[in-house]
Amino acid sequence: MPEAAELRESVKTAYSAAAEHPGDEHPFPVGRPFAQSVGYDAKLLESLPRCAVEAFAGVSNVAVLAELFEGGTVLDLGCGAGLDTLIAARRVGLGGKVVGVDFSASMLARARRAALEAALANVEFELADAEALPLEDASVDVALVNGIFNLNPHRQAIFRELARVTRPEGNVFGAELILLEPLPAAERASPTNWFA
Repeated sequence: MPEAAELRESVKTAYSAAAEHPGDEHPFPVGRPFAQSVGYDAKLLESLPRCAVEAFAGVSNVAVLAELFEGGTVLDLGCGAGLDTLIAARRVGLGGKVVGVDFSASMLARARRAALEAALANVEFELADAEALPLEDASVDVALVNGIFNLNPHRQAIFRELARVTRPEGNVFGAELILLEPLPAAERASPTNWFA
């Protein structure tokens, strides 16, 4: 397996490239057709800013399926271009708040633009690593995590941070890709296969 720092840079580079040029070829699916394939409704996607939809790179429609409530505080960890952040912001209403966190400045620039285009005042974005969240203890009601665990070797630290920032009665809704059988050693050793 590549060193953790090398892997982090590879992931950041790949996701930043998807933010900067979503129409190019990437080592993972990106965009509206992919979002629809994992369960986002076409009408919902049409109602959201294109800049968030065209760079979507999650693995599920977690923001649609999660149990959110009016006035709640939501963390969208690994928010990417902001698709789930925007959906969650609509669902919690003006009395609620959604904090999108990502480690790619390029993805966050897209997410911020999408929030402005959607005229959503109940969102904010933070540039940070998943294992060092810039949030207070027990400050969120619900955390959304759409496909970041397989991209970060520091999973235990991420789970600790999620437990720290989520209120005791809160919930974490996550989606992830799971292998049905182990990869061959040669594939495990290649950083290009990390996204497959």
